[in-house]
Amino acid sequence: MTEEVTITKLTKKDRINVWWRSQFLQASWNYERMQNVGWAYAMIPALKKLYHTKEDRSEALKRHLEFFNTHPYVAAPIIGVTLSLEEEKASGVEIDNAAIQGVKIGMMGPLAGVGDPIFWGTLRPVIGAFAASLALQGSILGPLVFFLAWNVIRMAFLWYTQELGYRQGSNITQDLSGGVMQKITQGASILGMFIMGVLVPRWTTMNFPMVLSKVDVDKKSLVNFSGMIEAANDGKLNVNQIREVINQINGGSNVNPQKIMTLGDMFDQLIPGLMPLLLTLGCMWLLKKKVSPITIIFGLFVVGIIGYALGIFA
Repeated sequence: MTEEVTITKLTKKDRINVWWRSQFLQASWNYERMQNVGWAYAMIPALKKLYHTKEDRSEALKRHLEFFNTHPYVAAPIIGVTLSLEEEKASGVEIDNAAIQGVKIGMMGPLAGVGDPIFWGTLRPVIGAFAASLALQGSILGPLVFFLAWNVIRMAFLWYTQELGYRQGSNITQDLSGGVMQKITQGASILGMFIMGVLVPRWTTMNFPMVLSKVDVDKKSLVNFSGMIEAANDGKLNVNQIREVINQINGGSNVNPQKIMTLGDMFDQLIPGLMPLLLTLGCMWLLKKKVSPITIIFGLFVVGIIGYALGIFA
């Protein structure tokens, strides 16, 4: 007669305690085992519930102090799966320490590549751009919107993905195979690059005041300011004279006696926003070539100073 195994279940309150502690996953980050201390700290409420002797709790805590490192937000489903495995182990199911550690290591690699394009490359720039536009208009809602929106999304994601991992258990590893993670990563990367492309002309401005040509304008096409000036000097300026000047300007008459073509005008005639886009693509190419971001920043300073001295930039 086989002995029936009774599985000790973690309550929702226990899982909420683990979820809250997981917010501090990187608070004790270290160079040797990286996020292991934060991971173990998050698991403590569950381990106390599942194991009742000091020896069992100590052994469980030691196996969760092994190396662990992934994107801090996508660690949540791994925590959920680990909670499910610990439940089974605490109830007598034959699961060795290597199996639990193997699931953690097997999941943290694929998930690490998903977090950056989704959170750092897409979600954060979009929310930041929206909040920054509010702040630039002088609204205090800018920083408040960013803080609230980011943390609500982040914390909700951590909770629901932890619950998904907990309910699916080790079966979730099958859902992460078959190229699903690669498709998610690729889609998030494409969306992130699209958003960054939209933000380039909005947040990057380049001014090229260098004069390429000056052409005298036909005097017949100039706006006639003389009559209005004479009337203003005699104190006889009326609305009709002002309206006439405005109509001339709206009709396409020239205000300046010379038509000046600058380097910036030429670039804008080719493709508006071309130079900011080329600058961004150039910086991305340098980063791909393993050039240090600090080197790129100082290089931009040097190019900007030289260009300003030569009258190319302003």
